[in-house]
Amino acid sequence: MKKINIISIIVLIGSLCACSGFLDTSSKTESTTDNYYKTESQAYRALVGCYDGWQCTVSYGPTYCFQYLSEILSDECFGGTGYSDGRGTQVVDRFDIGESSSEVNLHNSLWTYYYEAIYRCNELLQHEDDIEWTSEDTKKTYMGEARAIRGILYFDMARLFERVPLITVPTTDNVPQSEPAEIYAQIVEDLKYAANNIPTSAYPKSDAANTDGHITCYAAKALLARVYLFYKGYYGSEPGDLTESEVKSGLSDIINSGQYSLVPVFKNLWPAASDNWVQDASGSWTNESTYAGDGNEETLLAMKFNYTSDYNGNSGGNNAIQMFGIRGGTFKAPYGQGWGGATVPTKVYASMNITGDQRCNASIINLSAEGIADMEDYQSKLYDQREYTGYTVKKYTPRSGYLQESDGSWTLTHLYRDVLAGDFQISQPQNYVVMRYADVLLMAAELGLDAQTNFDAVRKRAYTEDDGTLSGYYSQKSVSQANIMEERRLEFAFEGIRYWDLMRQGVSTLANAIVASGETTLSGGGEDVVSYSADNITSKRGFQQIPQTQIQLSGGVLTQNAGW
Repeated sequence: MKKINIISIIVLIGSLCACSGFLDTSSKTESTTDNYYKTESQAYRALVGCYDGWQCTVSYGPTYCFQYLSEILSDECFGGTGYSDGRGTQVVDRFDIGESSSEVNLHNSLWTYYYEAIYRCNELLQHEDDIEWTSEDTKKTYMGEARAIRGILYFDMARLFERVPLITVPTTDNVPQSEPAEIYAQIVEDLKYAANNIPTSAYPKSDAANTDGHITCYAAKALLARVYLFYKGYYGSEPGDLTESEVKSGLSDIINSGQYSLVPVFKNLWPAASDNWVQDASGSWTNESTYAGDGNEETLLAMKFNYTSDYNGNSGGNNAIQMFGIRGGTFKAPYGQGWGGATVPTKVYASMNITGDQRCNASIINLSAEGIADMEDYQSKLYDQREYTGYTVKKYTPRSGYLQESDGSWTLTHLYRDVLAGDFQISQPQNYVVMRYADVLLMAAELGLDAQTNFDAVRKRAYTEDDGTLSGYYSQKSVSQANIMEERRLEFAFEGIRYWDLMRQGVSTLANAIVASGETTLSGGGEDVVSYSADNITSKRGFQQIPQTQIQLSGGVLTQNAGW
């Protein structure tokens, strides 16, 4: 009998979702598979556990979580981190185990947490017929969400490792790797079930304050489009029984639903980019933020986090955020402390710094232009930075703000969802936006759905000033595959999308883009050339190394990916 420790799930979720609405729960019952999965309320708690399992792949898991990996793998970021740190980040960034030959288990925690989350989904789905459902819609909703979470988990794993064990029942058996076609067929089946069965009324945008983070039928349809474009681009055929016609129909449903729209000003999508700390004549500080808020009209799906984390097993923060943060301390609002990973190449900044396009400054921290690079305190910390370029990620970065002390003075300190408290390493609350409406519009354009109109809508927003007026620098570009891919690069920079967009254009395109991003940086205050070998990338076909521990535990049932 396999025990489900509901206490551990609920403690984690209570920590995770003090501000997350639908994940709040107060159950403190330890149950087994023999006496659980009987009522809808128990099914709901188990579903919460599935969401928590997905969230744990970031908050509990690895330094190299999916979001962070997606960036340092791409041409958007170097490995970065500390000058005296191990070179595991460089192993990933350069596709080269020679950077640190001992790093054969970089992804072991990631692998473990993904399969723990998959196990939770499989447990709930296995007991579908044991639950006394009071409503067919509720049954379809909960089962659709559990299937969609499983589909997302496998989509991440298949993109990272290609051949992974495909497990759809709760088992601890030693299962061999499946081929991509079989894995993607299951991903499609799971997401299709969610798209076709979760009622459109299940989680309306009007109730986002309580339901933000739930997977809707519209989120599932958008994810199907992402799966389709990746698989069709990389493998040259359609995944499972998913057709282009179905994908286009799903995207049309989203657009015509009236549930979603673009946030009018791009920077307002991101907490740090929309923060504006103002000091009045009396010396008091106020954050006049223009952030559109969690669950805003552009968000189809977000992974939820919060700031109430500790080191006693209750970690609900976004562990990727602190990896992107400025290394060395908190120097100037609105940016908090991080570990200096994923530094941004100067070439990326230059290519995004287009006159009139608002996305560059909303996406990248220019340490010189924003008055940080020349600060004496910051300069004294540069000896500990690896692959410094003067640019770092703004979309996902720790935040800081001003706290008034008892004597009336103001201190710059960490900021967590507008609460000045917490630990920067585990308490980052910013949600990870999995799918935005802008992506729906650009995928629709790519598939020929009202292509010019949808393409123009995203570009016009990029050139919209803070006051809502269209910049005089905007000019229409004709829609084409090349222009769509370039627009995706600018729009989704540092959102964990670029690498997969490159990969689906072919391994040679991927390798060429990454090689071209290399340049001279500063490490420990001295020159350090970041360079790449195209052979290292093409020999691995863009995939990552399977953890050696997992291969050993399998007794050789699992085999390593080519090139590693």
